[in-house]
Amino acid sequence: MTDADQFFARANRLLERWEAQIDGRAQPPDWTYDAYRWRHDRRGVRLVPVRHPHRVDLKDLLCMERQKAEVVRNTAQFVARKPANNVLLWGARGTGKSTLIKAVFNNFVDQGLRLIEVEKEHLVDLVEIVETLEGRQERFLLYCDDLSFEADDAGYKSLKAVLEGSIAAPADNVLIYASSNRRHLLPEMKAENLDVHQVDGEIHPGEAIEEKVSLSERFGLWLSFYPFTQDEYLQIVEHWLAQLDAGSCDDEATRLAAVQWAGQRGSRSGRVARQFAVDQAGRHD
Repeated sequence: MTDADQFFARANRLLERWEAQIDGRAQPPDWTYDAYRWRHDRRGVRLVPVRHPHRVDLKDLLCMERQKAEVVRNTAQFVARKPANNVLLWGARGTGKSTLIKAVFNNFVDQGLRLIEVEKEHLVDLVEIVETLEGRQERFLLYCDDLSFEADDAGYKSLKAVLEGSIAAPADNVLIYASSNRRHLLPEMKAENLDVHQVDGEIHPGEAIEEKVSLSERFGLWLSFYPFTQDEYLQIVEHWLAQLDAGSCDDEATRLAAVQWAGQRGSRSGRVARQFAVDQAGRHD
């Protein structure tokens, strides 16, 4: 190839990138990574590799054995190319919902599972994201953290469309794993509960409630998370203290400090338990 040919080939590549940036088309991603984020930036709409994803081990997730077993089972079916469900993890903050998704991804990454984080404001791009992934050999989890909507959010309808609400068949290599503090993803209004009527003696909820339930029902697997008891909280504290070589709850002063730590934060969660252990590790000789 002559110098002129090389110049024009490079110019054509640059022109293609510039045109894609102008019209907002997604750039072809680098498929050598395990995790990605869907981004909108000056280079267009694209999948950006996460070079150092948060690695979480399933054994570090305590007091959620039922939820953990269900998500692991569903994900194992998915990577084995068997039928599997989209998953909604809902419940109290700090109880390990998003951490469980990261841990399951880490557990199956060697079997071709990939993770793509999609922020709520980018859910309007879900159809485009799925089209980008369709036909790939890898299995993809679209990870939506702290998912919730207001009534007029544009991403609400996009999510419904991808969750079996479109004329297009769902991609068989993509599942959505979402975490939320709301069971039905939308705010519950008192007035909506007044819009209840009877038909032949049976109680039927109002249309607004039906609309909200219809979205969450598109997730085939629902798993609920509740605040930990004090004993469960201390069990998690003990686990992280041992991991960080930072003492033990067998010591009465440490146990009392752990309880006070949770009281100051108004939460006995796994997140708070680990934060206490990290604090103790920093103080530990």
